[in-house]
Amino acid sequence: MRAPGNGSDVGNCGEAAARRASHLGCPLPIARLFAGRGFDAFDPDDAGAVRRFLEPSIDDLLDPMLDPMLLLGMPAAVRRIQQAVAAAEPILIYGDYDVDGTTATALLKTVIERIAPKDRPAQVRYHVPHRIREGYGMQTNVLGDAAQSGIRLVISVDTGIRAFAAAAEAKLLGLDLIVTDHHLPDDAEGNPEAVAVINPAQAGCPYPFKSLCGAAVAFKLAHALLAAQAVTEAERARLRDVLLPSLLKLVAIATVADSVPLTGENRAIVALGLRALRNPVQPGLRALLQVAKIPPGSTPTATEVGFRLGPRINAAGRMDIAGEVVELLLTRDPERAQTLAEKLDRLNEERRATEARALEAIERELAAISDATKQIQGTNGPSQFPAECIVLDDPEWHRGVLGILASRVVERTGRPALILTHEDGQAHGSGRSIEGFHLLDALTAVHQRFAEESQPPSEHDTAVFTRFGGHAHAVGFSLPSANIDLLRSRLRDHTRSRLTPSLLAPRLECDLELELEEITPEFFVWLERCAPFGIGNPEPIFVSRGARLRGMPRAIKEKHIALQIQRSRGGDLTALGWSRTIDWIARSNDLALREGSIVDIAYRVKQNTYSKIGGLQLELCDLAGFAGH
Repeated sequence: MRAPGNGSDVGNCGEAAARRASHLGCPLPIARLFAGRGFDAFDPDDAGAVRRFLEPSIDDLLDPMLDPMLLLGMPAAVRRIQQAVAAAEPILIYGDYDVDGTTATALLKTVIERIAPKDRPAQVRYHVPHRIREGYGMQTNVLGDAAQSGIRLVISVDTGIRAFAAAAEAKLLGLDLIVTDHHLPDDAEGNPEAVAVINPAQAGCPYPFKSLCGAAVAFKLAHALLAAQAVTEAERARLRDVLLPSLLKLVAIATVADSVPLTGENRAIVALGLRALRNPVQPGLRALLQVAKIPPGSTPTATEVGFRLGPRINAAGRMDIAGEVVELLLTRDPERAQTLAEKLDRLNEERRATEARALEAIERELAAISDATKQIQGTNGPSQFPAECIVLDDPEWHRGVLGILASRVVERTGRPALILTHEDGQAHGSGRSIEGFHLLDALTAVHQRFAEESQPPSEHDTAVFTRFGGHAHAVGFSLPSANIDLLRSRLRDHTRSRLTPSLLAPRLECDLELELEEITPEFFVWLERCAPFGIGNPEPIFVSRGARLRGMPRAIKEKHIALQIQRSRGGDLTALGWSRTIDWIARSNDLALREGSIVDIAYRVKQNTYSKIGGLQLELCDLAGFAGH
């Protein structure tokens, strides 16, 4: 467990923190937390930055610096869509099968239909690929079918930035293509040929915020289309107060589910979207919240969206047909919405069972890797893993859960991981990474070795992948099954000097050292105002030293632990150890915990929502013997 700062609180600015606390009317620990999150760079008397952090508003998204027309390609895209709508041309929205792609598809279809004249409705169709039959990305055969059916304009959402073959096919077929995406472009190849490419990550795009998800990029296009029609003051007011906020529900779900940083524009999107999810009008969202057991009238947290809504939406693409998610989000029929939401709930249960079976096999493989590593190193004790990207494959694993399995391996090992399955001589995989290791760059580097070496090509310079893409933390790819050993070999070479001991060392970044008595209801109210939490704005982790146990530790389901922590005032606190990364029972036994034991604890502060208990409690992140001061 690493203490905040050099034995003192991060951002404990003494008088400055006290002035900030007085100015905001918040508890002193909250002021210290603000300072640790970077707000100390602002004048304490200027609360503008803190206001935008604590109280995001629609005005933050209407800042001229975030004008959607600043996105490279946006003016051309708006003109072409307006032309198609005016002429009632058939339009195809080409989506993706995950949360980001399906919500973006529903959002853009809704807005294009809204801007059409009432006497001449827009003809907007959509295609969401089947994960197994089609795989990720735009397929030329789908474009061919679209052209034959009369489509003349195709708009991609959350895909397309590396769709060079599809773009070339679209041109041959006489299709105009607009690409909206957020994935990283291929620096060597540039952009696919299209009427417009809208992606803040593309070279030369002046848009200042580069971390939008795919649905947020679609939202910017929707905003531009709606703004072009808002001519009168009343229309602009309706755009600001009604239309844009109504779209943020879907964008918030996608932003959380796609694990982009919850900072800047994304923070405002999620904060406003979560508020709008408190009581959605759409039957599909209402039914989805119901099956996810999120109480009506309550504002869901980012955690609830990430772990309850997101998995159910993703389950369709993982286990069945993702197009039904778009239908769920678009339908106005409550009975149909309920049927579809219940199907997503069943698919999610099926996904969890499939994942559990695969995890049993993965645990056996990881145990074997750990045993081999310890034998090489001549050590015993806890699990150990080599300093490399872990690559596991099995033809029995379902393609729909590979990304989840990769995340579990990263959690378990602290290493980047690629998880693959096989079908008809092809391997399909997903990868997840650790902080500080750019996984897409790694795949790019190993794809064709000669591309990064001065030696001329040889027979050993085989291209590894059939296709691949993604970003720093997550990738998807396919390759001939015969190339897996080559992939492993090249990855070992690539990671040998990059996965350094300092990068792989387990770290727990703590924000602040607290006295247990500082954990009050007022403190928690302010802590909740710092949400939504996620990448870029992680949920704060606090440290308290010298905590004394009241009573013996209590085991829960043979894996977890509950401790009663004494306080001099405010009542005792329950501390629960739930995480998968620590064997809490073993840790308790190693420390010989008993009544009166004194420990150092790292934790998050939570609210127990169980009606018969209630109150504040601690979620343990780490636990160690008392080290003193």
